[in-house]
Amino acid sequence: MANLKLTFDDFESNDFELLAIHSNLKDFKLTFLINLKLNVLMKKNESEISIKSSNGTGKFSRFSFDDLNQDITWELIKNQTNFNSNQNNTGFFSEDNITMNLIPELKIADYLLKIDNIDSSFKSDEVIQKISTIQNVSTIYKVDTTNLKSINNLIF
Repeated sequence: MANLKLTFDDFESNDFELLAIHSNLKDFKLTFLINLKLNVLMKKNESEISIKSSNGTGKFSRFSFDDLNQDITWELIKNQTNFNSNQNNTGFFSEDNITMNLIPELKIADYLLKIDNIDSSFKSDEVIQKISTIQNVSTIYKVDTTNLKSINNLIF
């Protein structure tokens, strides 16, 4: 009888696109405008993404939509959060305010748009073009995820 071996590469999947968005809009406003442009219905996901570090826990807001017709999941995630350090918590005006990025390699990106379960016919260029027409979106671009060290932060 033959033995079958599974490796971690067997479970790797690149069936998602990651877009970095630079914008000074609030997360709910950007979500609303993306919903209008792309005809999706992302809404606030109550389960935030939590990342623990030695200084404390950062919580990242996210907005989600499961498009059952096309079997695509849309996630708009804030890439940066601020929180008070666990160490020397001396009050509201503490100087121990920590800034954390969900994907540290993309520190300058304000938001990440993760589009899951896409196939080869998905046209990310059209999505980029539509979102780039939103006023106050200064830049949007596709991220090459093959070299991201913190890609596991996008597993939720």
